[in-house]
Amino acid sequence: MNVRALRIGLRRGWTEHLHLIKDRKELITTLIGTVGTFALLTLFIGDGSVKGTNASQGTFMMIGFLAFTVFSNGLMTLPMAIAADREEGTLLRLRTVPGGILAYLTGRGVTIMCQIAVQSVLIVGTGVALGGVTLPRDWTTLVWVTALGTVAVVPLGAAIGCLTPGPKAAAGMLGLPTMILMITSGVMVPVTYMPGFVQWISQAFPLYWHGLGLRAAFMPDSVLAVEIGGSWRLPWVAAALAVWTVVGMLLAPKLIRRVTRRESGSRLAERRLAAQGS
Repeated sequence: MNVRALRIGLRRGWTEHLHLIKDRKELITTLIGTVGTFALLTLFIGDGSVKGTNASQGTFMMIGFLAFTVFSNGLMTLPMAIAADREEGTLLRLRTVPGGILAYLTGRGVTIMCQIAVQSVLIVGTGVALGGVTLPRDWTTLVWVTALGTVAVVPLGAAIGCLTPGPKAAAGMLGLPTMILMITSGVMVPVTYMPGFVQWISQAFPLYWHGLGLRAAFMPDSVLAVEIGGSWRLPWVAAALAVWTVVGMLLAPKLIRRVTRRESGSRLAERRLAAQGS
């Protein structure tokens, strides 16, 4: 049953991804919201160097956008989608489908990972075309950091989506913290530019470690002058992202089951009436 549920989830996730690609509104939003912003910033900053190093500022910023793309899709887009499904009654229907929870989580995860892949390719292509960004110096590190960084946030995002009452509430609750972490986690400017206590707080979240691992794959060792400890700390990157992966994978299925058990037709009707009233 689990294998069948996984197959259903994989097929559903891929189908939904193809639907999103064909959706002109969704495509324009992706191009303007993520890639367009990166392109404008690349043209604005030019070919300067990161202060204190001889590394390209454009490459540093591109890596930041790659890390933030994974982080924001996993911890904003996914929770909002799950909250919307809950509001529309999709989670209620899972109670009647054998293996429905596993298939649902797999499908949502596949869709988000496909979106991350498309946006990442577009960002790298834009960086190479407009910012003179060089390709990674360590492809092996790039692959495992990207994979582990993605699975570190996708299950966690699913867990968060179960705790939010609706997509609007999810956007309101997650928007500001996500932007703050983007600024303080060293993905746009070196984290060592931040006060000491901010550096410690940032290291508690996966965005910092994902960005550090990506910089290890792309950037020259001269950037270590503005990194904490003067090292890429790749074993710590792997350990931190693995911990977040385990936490998310433990929480997400339990919370989905809890939410589906509590769902009922009357609660769904109440939420729809409340939404109509607002």
